[in-house]
Amino acid sequence: MAATSGIGGGGAASLDSAAGQALKGKTSSKKSAQQGRHSEAWQRLGWRQLKRTAKRELKCGPHSFGEAQRFFLRHPCVDLDRLIVTIGDGAGNTIAVSVAWVKMPKAREASELKRLIDKDGTGNVALLGETAHGGRFTGENYDSRLDRKLVVIAESAPSAGRPSEATLETAVEVAVEFPAP
Repeated sequence: MAATSGIGGGGAASLDSAAGQALKGKTSSKKSAQQGRHSEAWQRLGWRQLKRTAKRELKCGPHSFGEAQRFFLRHPCVDLDRLIVTIGDGAGNTIAVSVAWVKMPKAREASELKRLIDKDGTGNVALLGETAHGGRFTGENYDSRLDRKLVVIAESAPSAGRPSEATLETAVEVAVEFPAP
């Protein structure tokens, strides 16, 4: 049974309105992300970018693990860009969001890579902010997308406070939309 408050169940209407506003914020945030406007994308969700570190690599093999690393030995990537940002909500909750853009020589190889890394336990590109043994990012809050020869991978993890699972998931849904640097 749903809990409502106020006269005539106005609480349920408020919840619907809040859900609609959250969806609208997520949609506009994704549009900003697709245009490469990082700070604006986070601000549309009520978050602020606190820190940002980026790194470019020419080889993916040394920056991957598991079956993904073996894949890169057979199919070297063209380019690897990695980014980690820390975002905060102003209430003590902070999230680390790591994104990797892997450019492959052929669209077919990019598709094979995405199919491989989207399976649990097959390895992945080592994300910035990850420890040597894969700590911090667990794969729980993960998203990826394919754009011809490009595979974009995003993961999030709490840094401080207690951000909700929905917040962690929204962060990767937005981050995976950022274009390659």
